[in-house]
Amino acid sequence: MKILITHFSQTGNTAKVARAIYEAVSSRGHEVYLREIGEVTAESLSDYDLVYLGSTCHDTDLAKPVKRLVEDVGDSPAFKLVGFVTHATQMPEEGERARELYERWAGNCIRSFRRVSEEKQIEFLGYFHCQGAPSPPIEAFIHNTIVTDDGEWETYIAEAREHPNKEDLQKAGEFARQVLAKC
Repeated sequence: MKILITHFSQTGNTAKVARAIYEAVSSRGHEVYLREIGEVTAESLSDYDLVYLGSTCHDTDLAKPVKRLVEDVGDSPAFKLVGFVTHATQMPEEGERARELYERWAGNCIRSFRRVSEEKQIEFLGYFHCQGAPSPPIEAFIHNTIVTDDGEWETYIAEAREHPNKEDLQKAGEFARQVLAKC
């Protein structure tokens, strides 16, 4: 198969996940390309059998360059789509508060992938997400508006700054291999 891993990353978090996916799928004997989002067009996605598309989470959704790319794709393209996202919020399986924060601040990412896949009739094979260390302006925003309790903040930021970590990247690679098994 001809596979593209493309991503939009501002702080390097999503780029790390893209690299982990690239390493996982390139060892399987496929023709694999790793590109930043600015290096591809909606039309060029049809040159691939499988597209792993990564984004940072911005304003509770996919970053604008990623949204523009998928919205420009024509109906019923031949490629299959896989989404991956990094976000600064906690993972939803960490408890009720984490689930609430995830849904509020990152839950639209998966919904956008599903919506565009349905609208464009793109076969959507899966979604991976993990926490990524927030940039200083995002840290300030989170502390001032979301995690305002100082005790909760100290716990949150100490953990958040460690991601994506080795375990996150291993999970991304495992996810990528599982998607390949579906193909």
